[in-house]
Amino acid sequence: MQKGFVKKAQILLTNDDGIHSPGLWAAAGALSDLGFVHVVAPREQSSGAGRSLPSTSDGIIKPQALTVNGKSWQVYAVGGTPAQAVLHGLLEILPEPPTLVVSGINYGENVGSGATISGTVGAALEAASLGFPALAVSLQTDVKEHFTNSDQVDFSTAAYFTSHFARLVLEKTFPPDVDLLKVEVPASATPQTPWEVTRISRKRYYIPVSRARSSWEEPSPLGYRLDTDLDDDRPDTDVYAIRVKRVVSVTPMSLDLTSRVQLGEFERLLRD
Repeated sequence: MQKGFVKKAQILLTNDDGIHSPGLWAAAGALSDLGFVHVVAPREQSSGAGRSLPSTSDGIIKPQALTVNGKSWQVYAVGGTPAQAVLHGLLEILPEPPTLVVSGINYGENVGSGATISGTVGAALEAASLGFPALAVSLQTDVKEHFTNSDQVDFSTAAYFTSHFARLVLEKTFPPDVDLLKVEVPASATPQTPWEVTRISRKRYYIPVSRARSSWEEPSPLGYRLDTDLDDDRPDTDVYAIRVKRVVSVTPMSLDLTSRVQLGEFERLLRD
C-alpha cells in the first residue's frame, strides 16, 4: 500500500450490514473530510459472507438518493456480498479507480481466527487483491446488536478512527506484505484511546452453537456465542487488545496465507 494524496481522494466505501446501516453512514461522514466518498454496499444484511462471490447473487444495482444527517447522497445498493459490492463498484460504478477502499463500520468486532468469516474484512481483502489500499473497521458491540442496525450504538469514536487510519493509509508507504489494515475499536473507546499494532489471535472468539429443534427438517440456522476464556491468549493479539487492554487494535494483514515456516525445512519434513 502506498500513496500520498494531492488531489481529492476517491474513496469506495462498503460494508456487510447493508446500505442503510448507521455504521456505514458514520464512516461516510467521517471520510468526506478526506475526499469524495462513493457508497456501494450490499442491498441486504450480509454479515458472515467473508470474501465469497456466490453465483446465486443477482448483481442488480439500484441507485438510491438518500439524505443522511442533512446531506444528500447518491448511493448504490448491490444484490450481492460485500466483496461483490466492491467488484461492482470497481468495474461498473466508479468513474475512475479509487484511491482507497474502506469497509465498515461493522456492528461487532472481527477478531481472532474468525476474521476471515467477516464480510467486512472480506470486502477489504477483495479490494486489496486487486491492488487497492484497503481498510476494514469494526466496533465492539454486544452480540444481540450484530444484526439490528440499531441507532442506539454510538459510532462517533469508531468514525474518528476510521478517518484517522484512512488518512494514514493514503499518506504512508507500507511494506509490500501489508495489503490492508484491520481496525477494531472497543465499545468503551474515545478519540483519546490509545491504539496498538496487533496480530490476529488464534482464538475462535465467536463459538458456533446449534439451536434446539425437534427435527432436521425444521429450519434452524446456526448461531454463535462469545468466548469468555482469555487465559490462553497472548498480549499482542487483537482479542487481548480490545478485551483486556481496552485499546484500539490495528492489525496489518497480508494476502499471503502461507504458513510462516521455512519452506525447505517443511518440505524435508514431508519427504522424510
